[in-house]
Amino acid sequence: MMNPRDVKTIKDAKRIVEERGLKHVKVGLFDIDGVMRGKYMNKDKFFSSLDSGFAFCDVVLGWDSNDQLYEDVGIKYTGWHTGYPDAPVRVIPDTCRDLPYEPGMLLFVCEFAQEASKVCPRNTLTRVLNKADEMGFSVNSAFEYEFFLFNETPDSVREKNYRNLKPITPGNYGYSMLRNSTHADLYHSIMDFSEEMDFPIEGLHTETGPGVMEAALAVCNAKDAADKAALFKTFTKIWAQKNDIMATFMAKWSNDYPGQSGHIHVSLDHKDGSGSAFYDPTKQHNMSDTQRHFLAGLQHLMPEFLAMMAQSINAYSRLVPGFWAPTDATWGVENRTTALRIIPGSSKSQRLEFRLGSADANPYIALAAMLGAGLYGIENKMEPHAQVKGNAYDQQHDAALSLPQSLSAAAFAFKRSEAARSLFGDEFVDHYAATREWEQREFNKHITDWEMARYFEII
Repeated sequence: MMNPRDVKTIKDAKRIVEERGLKHVKVGLFDIDGVMRGKYMNKDKFFSSLDSGFAFCDVVLGWDSNDQLYEDVGIKYTGWHTGYPDAPVRVIPDTCRDLPYEPGMLLFVCEFAQEASKVCPRNTLTRVLNKADEMGFSVNSAFEYEFFLFNETPDSVREKNYRNLKPITPGNYGYSMLRNSTHADLYHSIMDFSEEMDFPIEGLHTETGPGVMEAALAVCNAKDAADKAALFKTFTKIWAQKNDIMATFMAKWSNDYPGQSGHIHVSLDHKDGSGSAFYDPTKQHNMSDTQRHFLAGLQHLMPEFLAMMAQSINAYSRLVPGFWAPTDATWGVENRTTALRIIPGSSKSQRLEFRLGSADANPYIALAAMLGAGLYGIENKMEPHAQVKGNAYDQQHDAALSLPQSLSAAAFAFKRSEAARSLFGDEFVDHYAATREWEQREFNKHITDWEMARYFEII
């Protein structure tokens, strides 16, 4: 029998479905917020879709994570004014995977095509990767995610109004052998299904906080890395609910604990096979000119691209001093207080870690932003500001490195960015900025507990 991860072509996809005698398969794609949307499709329709594509209502690109339609924020691609028509979608054969909780069932990732591709997150990353290819680089990447686990259900969290939630373990025990041994069955379960679905976990441990884990996904080419990250987040939540617990990838769910990161590691290789484009043993920190320019592009454009990296209202609650989340576009060598961490190593391991991203970010959009900014820096031979040594939180930095403090400010900066338009296209910039403005506007309609406690009596 054919292994799903050996499927590379349309012919392979049809063959494995026939071999398994499947009447249906599952197809899915990722929306602006990184939520996987999909359905079951019967065999005949699936075979036809492999050959000619299929149609998916374009409302998936026109609503938020709560299925609320983007209205009155200038969305042009879709909306009431277009009547929410179908948009063309293509199946990607080489994303074929087993579904551990549905024996024999296959999953295929899809993406929007034609006009819709201009605002599709996965295609936005593809455009940036094509640019890297044109510049002579291949891209390697790996994602790291922190997520909290709770002894809760979708019903119980609502009944509790998301308060007084019970994590699966108490206390602050980072890298705890006690916790990972006591709950070894859960650890083995998540590692096993991650292997089965081919987003293998390179390292899994407790982080500091009750019920929090960190999973480092194995490095691979950037397109696959983004697919694996998006699938990991989706199916970790499914895995948790199958085990009568819940997982959250919110950027910050409690004022009492640090936020949840979504760190991204990136390196470039020369396409001609000559090795790492980031490694030069004759330079300080083994950092090649190419890596230095890449770093500079990220540093200079981070304030303009922050809306792609910190995508939710909640993400900005994480970006405060002293909580392991950078507050300026700083860089350092093996420095975890900076936004960008240079990791010196060999030709194989020399890389850059982007530490600003939160766990709630759409992996395709976050990686597109990071890679696009770096390539822009290489192309324009940009130079970074001085390296930060020591605690970045305790130091004053150049005003140019200051990051927007809210999603609305980040969306405004993104919409005005000429670099963003040159890298991602006007259609994506306008569409995405409008979706972030919508998110801010929806938040502004609500009164928070903090406001009530602060103002109700005394003002």
